[in-house]
Amino acid sequence: MNACEQTKGLSVLQHGASVWEYFEDLHGHLKYGKPLKYEWRLPEWIHAPWLMENLLPIKIIREYLVYHDCGKPFCRTVDEDGRHHFPDHARISEETWNSVGGHPVAARLMGMDMDIHLLKGDGVPEFAARPEAATLLMAGLAEVHSNANMFGGIESQSFKMKWKQINRRGKRIVGKNSK
Repeated sequence: MNACEQTKGLSVLQHGASVWEYFEDLHGHLKYGKPLKYEWRLPEWIHAPWLMENLLPIKIIREYLVYHDCGKPFCRTVDEDGRHHFPDHARISEETWNSVGGHPVAARLMGMDMDIHLLKGDGVPEFAARPEAATLLMAGLAEVHSNANMFGGIESQSFKMKWKQINRRGKRIVGKNSK
């Protein structure tokens, strides 16, 4: 993971550590009232009690986030323009983590890692019913913020598009679970 570039100058392992640090920052803020260390654009639904009440154990979340892309070195391709692609990396990461004896729940989360980012409106009810929904939603928000630095910060168009998508889905997921 450390030898495989996620993007120029950032390894897959460094990316995972960054996503964990953002998640930890947000978790500490929501659970303990700690001041945020990183720049955030927090959605209204982030303070819904359902979210924190339904997170999986923090030790499993840390394992999941730090190593969530462990399969990327095994599926990496580079196109003619030199851009890196990692087709089917979530499934491959789940299989890889299981093969090295990682926690099975962390592995299952790895396999679902892209679901929040690719979620369409008609898939929200199924996603919201998952026991992993709160963890995946909060992890997705942390990842969007962690990745913002790669795309010009939280004022960039790329961030704004990703944030709008996760905000819209998060509002519906939290709404379905807060009734």
